[in-house]
Amino acid sequence: MSEKPKRARRRFHAHAHARALVLNGMLLATFWQRVLGYWVDLLAAVIIWTPLEFGWRHFVLHESDIHMVWDFHEAGNIIVMVLYWGLANYFGNGQTPGKWVARTRILSLTGERMGLWQSVERGLGYGTAVLEGGLGFLQFFWDANRMCAQDRLAETIVVDVRKPREH
Repeated sequence: MSEKPKRARRRFHAHAHARALVLNGMLLATFWQRVLGYWVDLLAAVIIWTPLEFGWRHFVLHESDIHMVWDFHEAGNIIVMVLYWGLANYFGNGQTPGKWVARTRILSLTGERMGLWQSVERGLGYGTAVLEGGLGFLQFFWDANRMCAQDRLAETIVVDVRKPREH
């Protein structure tokens, strides 16, 4: 009688441990740097969204009285925001135009580079932070690593990339 071979059981592997050691001691971005980066990126997303929304309503839906509203309940707004932040984070490896202005960068806790899905998750995380009535952003103040809702969701931190001043 032959015995069935036992299936190899999966074991947990801490993927963040080695990466955490590399990131240990990095200077985290301040709250105001993060606010600046967010608002610059939000403005950029609105600038991208406006002609797209207008074109959609005028040329596809054939609306004559076009009323456009930017909020977090409109499908077009959500799509543009997630695509903007997802693609900007991915192609900028954690540095969107807003993060560049604020002199910050998003770093992955799981790998050397921001992955595409991780970048999209972070974009979705902004929606989570807003849906929590802004509490997702305020988590910055009580988290030891200054992580907000979008950071936890995407497993990232935001660091200050300004050159240290010479004394």
